[in-house]
Amino acid sequence: MVIGFCGSGNMATAFAKGWAGNWSQMLFFDADSDKARTLAKELGGEAVGSNAELAERSDTVVLAVKPDALQQAAGELANARSVISILGATSLGKVEAAFPEAEVGRVMPNVAVEVGGGVLCIAGEFSPEVREKLSLLGSVIELPDSQFDVATALMGCSPAYFALVAEALAEAGVSAGLDEKLVEKMVIETAAGTGSLMRIRRPADLRIAVTSPGGSTEAGLEALEREGARQAFEAAVRASLERMRG
Repeated sequence: MVIGFCGSGNMATAFAKGWAGNWSQMLFFDADSDKARTLAKELGGEAVGSNAELAERSDTVVLAVKPDALQQAAGELANARSVISILGATSLGKVEAAFPEAEVGRVMPNVAVEVGGGVLCIAGEFSPEVREKLSLLGSVIELPDSQFDVATALMGCSPAYFALVAEALAEAGVSAGLDEKLVEKMVIETAAGTGSLMRIRRPADLRIAVTSPGGSTEAGLEALEREGARQAFEAAVRASLERMRG
């Protein structure tokens, strides 16, 4: 099967890297032809000359343009047979209306699809072959289209929040006298290991298990509560959701 990418931005790049070597061919088109050529060269794909050519040669097209470019892209991709939309804040119904002759599915991923560890919320129509390919990118969750905004505010935006926590912890470690590179390694490996643990243990249970009464972890958690850490993350989710719905 041949996969085509309409757009070569950050999320399209993450998809393409996660899928590298798993399609018979990957094709790329972007209004910025240099971006498409660079990505194609890096991943052993091919940059094509137009969206019309992309639609003609691809079994499935990943629609990865800006939401306000949907109608223009749909006109150029009129012959597309199967479309995966990863457009933010753009309903499945809106994409289906733009591609009335195609099989249309909506996917809202997070950036960890690049390493096969993403979360992908899906709605719409997907062939068995496409579903299998999506599963290579991470955990696939079927979700009503009406709930995609909330899901995006959680799993789509949260990699940036987790990265911010890692940055803050690393900066604190450096300020306390540790080597910057050593601190970065410790924080990143701790985050990765904790993520693996939370696959088998509830976050609240893990937090309690690490927190000895009267110990240093308890002191740190109390400081986070005083500074409003939990409320800050709740506010971040609300702000992201308001922006999407605004």
